[in-house]
Amino acid sequence: MFIRTTAINKLMALKGRVKVIPGGTSAGKTFGILPILADKCMKTANLEVSVVSESIPHLKRGAMRDFEKIMRATNRWQEAHFNKTDRIYRFANNSFIEFFSADDQDRVRGARRTVLYVNEANNIPFETYHQLAIRTSGEIWIDFNPTNEFWAHTELGDDPDAAWLTLTFMDNEAVPDNVRKDILKAKEKAKTSAYWENWWRVYGLGQIGRLEGVVFEDWDTIDALPRGASLIGHGMDFGFSTDPTVLISAYKWNDTVIFSERFYETGMTSKDIAKRLMRLGISKRDMIVADSADPKTIAEIREYGYNIRGSSKGKDSVNFGIDILQQEPFLVTGYSTNLIKELRHYAWDKDKTGKLTGSPIDAYNHGCDCLRYIATAKLSFQRKNKRGIRRRN
Repeated sequence: MFIRTTAINKLMALKGRVKVIPGGTSAGKTFGILPILADKCMKTANLEVSVVSESIPHLKRGAMRDFEKIMRATNRWQEAHFNKTDRIYRFANNSFIEFFSADDQDRVRGARRTVLYVNEANNIPFETYHQLAIRTSGEIWIDFNPTNEFWAHTELGDDPDAAWLTLTFMDNEAVPDNVRKDILKAKEKAKTSAYWENWWRVYGLGQIGRLEGVVFEDWDTIDALPRGASLIGHGMDFGFSTDPTVLISAYKWNDTVIFSERFYETGMTSKDIAKRLMRLGISKRDMIVADSADPKTIAEIREYGYNIRGSSKGKDSVNFGIDILQQEPFLVTGYSTNLIKELRHYAWDKDKTGKLTGSPIDAYNHGCDCLRYIATAKLSFQRKNKRGIRRRN
């Protein structure tokens, strides 16, 4: 039996050319979008709809199987109308729905279409999506489980043509009771487990989660810096053409450390940095701990009167700084958008076998390096005295 769920009603009400639907498990994303597209095909002649996912096996056990279930449940399925070889279902009015994988470059960069549906878009590269989107004359549907931030957030988050809708299992009345109970069990587990807290965030609430193996898990956001927060110091990482120059300020508030992004920009010279520090009201007495790999820039900024020094370097300095930061939960101001993105992506590196190397990846680390510089210079002694240093093996 096919049920018209709350999820379907919400999907049908969406406006905008690009419809972005993050959601949790059993939220009815695919089972909501596919019947809407099938209905459009039946009512509109010569409509060309492409359903794209990461691979053919993924399509077969996902969108294609769901499409057939929906069509049979609504008494619309006609075996003769489905070409299994080309994976195209043709309607009597010359409209069709085709299914193909994102790794089929001939079809990605080939024929144009009226409607595009990218299923589980976080498994597809942005360039592939872009090639499909520019060949689509009508609406675009995108769905995914928000396990972590990816191109949908960075490229479509502020797009005026994009409408966003978050769905959860609570929007899907067709979810069996036993499945609903299992999902709700995770809510209770989330109270005492970091793993289940992340699982519930993503699959229960449909909110952005954190990558498996991320370096920093015990942090959260705060809308703004609260009154009474006292400055600890600043961390600075240098870049220029490709990598940004970053300044992160650290504050203490009720025994909690709060980090706040001050700037995150490319193309900054020493003179530009000094001018920006002045405009931000950074006191020349405040300690700035910077990347010691660039002593020339440090010396030039010091000539402007700022209290800047190089960070401690050594064989284990990266993991040492990480260990200090991991000892207590910390907060990040909500407007520190680049730092938040880094924290969601900064993960432990793996070798070719998938085994953790004990070192973080060399990416998403400009703001995170600033945190390490501050931690090593200003937080290490107080946290060692409070709890002891936990070293990563």
